[in-house]
Formats: sequence, structure tokens, C-alpha cells
Amino acid sequence: MRSREIEEYKRGLRLTREQREVLIGLMLGDAHLETQNNGRTYRLKVEQSEAHLAYIRHLYQLFAEWVRTPPQAKLVRSRGHVSRNWWFQTLSHSAFRFYAHQFYRDGRKCVPRLIHRWLTPRALAYWFMDDGSVKSAQSKGVLINTQAFSLGEVQRLCQVLQERFDLKTQPRKQREGYQVYISGESYEVFRDLIEPYLIPEMRHKLPPARQT
Repeated sequence: MRSREIEEYKRGLRLTREQREVLIGLMLGDAHLETQNNGRTYRLKVEQSEAHLAYIRHLYQLFAEWVRTPPQAKLVRSRGHVSRNWWFQTLSHSAFRFYAHQFYRDGRKCVPRLIHRWLTPRALAYWFMDDGSVKSAQSKGVLINTQAFSLGEVQRLCQVLQERFDLKTQPRKQREGYQVYISGESYEVFRDLIEPYLIPEMRHKLPPARQT
């Protein structure tokens, strides 16, 4: 498309309710919003390891009308080891500006003060697929990596999870920051909340519920 055609096309784009909910989960996880014009418009960038290629393809399909180029591979070097990640990015658009203003402060990613209004079961499911795991099949405690956020922000997330979904949570100290820890006592509630939104390739992250 030529520049004029692209701008005309972008004028017709609107985020759906599903896309908005997914976006909240992705922003709590690993996704980023970038601007190239001092904040007038932003683009969403998503990147995952090759092990999660099916997840990247799923996200690409969810945001397909916002993306011009399919997921691409890139080599990542870390501590002498070379691996392959997959990524894609959306068109730059003013629709993402609201989320950038909520999730970034002074150039740092943060937890929005109004996250309690936006964290739905679908958003929680994508947050878990992005950055969550179960501590063990026995304990069924759920861990969500939030080390990039401050302790106060992690405490806010724990409070929202308790108040909105009745999940027993607490910050869990790690060397590089704090995780959100959801007690195994709340596992069945958590599982019931997010299972309808998990893609088949991510269901292995959730062990079976306890037999009652």
C-alpha cells in the first residue's frame, strides 16, 4: 500500500472489545507499545520464544487487520547461547495512545491505577499465557512474573485479583523483584476463570483441577 492508502485504511480501524481485553493482558505481560512521533500514535510489539510460536500466530490472527507483516523470526544471543524468537508489530495508530498513557510513566512500564476496571477473565488468561506458570502439579500455586513492576504495583495487582476474583494472592520475593503468587487454595477458581480463553497449545500450563 502507498502512504495515502495506508492512512485511509487506518482511519477505518477500531479495537474490538476482545482486542481491548487481550491488550490489557499482553501489556501486563511481555508486550510493548512504541511511538515514533512523540506520542501521537503507538504500535504494539509482541515477541515470544520459538516454543510459543503457536501463541504468536494466535495473537497475529487476533490483531490481523492491524498488522501488515506476518510474524518474523530473529536470533537472540544470551550468555553465549543463541535461540530464535518470533515477533510482529501492528501499524502505528492513535487507538493505542490511551493504553500507552496508562501503562507507561517516565518511560517505564507501570501498572495502571485503574487496572481494577480493566482486568477481566480474558485479560487474566492472556496475562497468564504471556508470563504465568504453575509452581508444581502438587501445590497448584500459580506464579506470574511481574519483576519489572515495583513492589507497590505488584501489591496493587494482588489486591485486584483478591477483590475482583476472590483469589488468595501475595507478592513473592525474587532476586530480581517480585512475582504475583496465587495460592493453590484458589487454583480451581483461577482455572475456571481462564480456561475458556486458553489456546490448545497453552493448556499444558494448567494441571488438572483437584478431584472433589
